[in-house]
Amino acid sequence: MVGEEGAFVLGWDEVLTEEELSTTLKVLCMSEEEFKEYKEQDGWEDDSEEEKNSTLSYEALSRLKTPCKKLLYDSVLLTLESYGSDLKAEQDLLNNKEAYEKLSRREQQALHVRYGQKRILHQLLELVH
Repeated sequence: MVGEEGAFVLGWDEVLTEEELSTTLKVLCMSEEEFKEYKEQDGWEDDSEEEKNSTLSYEALSRLKTPCKKLLYDSVLLTLESYGSDLKAEQDLLNNKEAYEKLSRREQQALHVRYGQKRILHQLLELVH
């Protein structure tokens, strides 16, 4: 359903793997009857043109139905828990010039990547909470 990596790609303003996330949320939030119908039709062949061309912006995520928002919220929490530290710890390290300079160049780059990832995930949490 979500491809080989099993992950969704989020940017600052929208979901970059929007088709995968949209389909996954639709399927996971279906009733048993809706899922049977989905399987029988081999997916949605009659998607509206508007739905095909829409982007899954963060604003659109905030308008998802409650079950889908809860699923997304819980998934983001699980992802955040997989990190060894929280957003505040990363921010504190970035703000502590002495500690930051003790890190190798590679550790500094990894810190910036983790911090950016966590900021995006926290932004998503706020939108779907």
